[in-house]
Amino acid sequence: MFPLPPAVLGLLIANVGVYLLQMVIGDEQALAFALWPLAGYEDAPSQFGLWQVVTYSFLHGGSAHLLFNMLGLVTFGTPIERVGGARRLLSLYFAAVITAAVTQLIVPPWLGAAPHPTIGASGGVFGLLLAYAVLFPRSRVIPLIPPIPMPAWLFATLYTVVELYLGVAGRLEGVAHFAHLGGLVGSAIVLWQWRRRRR
Repeated sequence: MFPLPPAVLGLLIANVGVYLLQMVIGDEQALAFALWPLAGYEDAPSQFGLWQVVTYSFLHGGSAHLLFNMLGLVTFGTPIERVGGARRLLSLYFAAVITAAVTQLIVPPWLGAAPHPTIGASGGVFGLLLAYAVLFPRSRVIPLIPPIPMPAWLFATLYTVVELYLGVAGRLEGVAHFAHLGGLVGSAIVLWQWRRRRR
């Protein structure tokens, strides 16, 4: 696992650095870089900006939020980068971040969810999870809940099903379930392109 490869290390440093900056400048200033809904609400104009489809992924709502995302980044991103290189890791990660943002902008409003800003690297991490399950399907993963070892393909499948259920059912309000699922889409597109080029 250690030392960390350069792209994973760079993303880790950037996320931690931005979180520390959040604590200095305060949430009100930092939220300008969160992902805001396309439409305004409560008679207020939309605060959406195109840059937010990337910048939101570097903001986090607390130390636990940051910790879990960075744990996923290191766990799944490190073996992917060692196999595919830094360039491929970054293309995969940011494709997932962007498709996560697009999904979050479209699906929750369509389902009638209350508008709110979205932050966190979870969409990118979900993209890495899918890539890890595809590249290392038999590798053992031990989730925190329940702490039962299982192959990576099964872990990714179960996690996806749970996220889909929670998103459709509207459970765990405040968690961007559809952004997580959207991250899978970007990752799948990049993985498909890799396989197509290989053929």
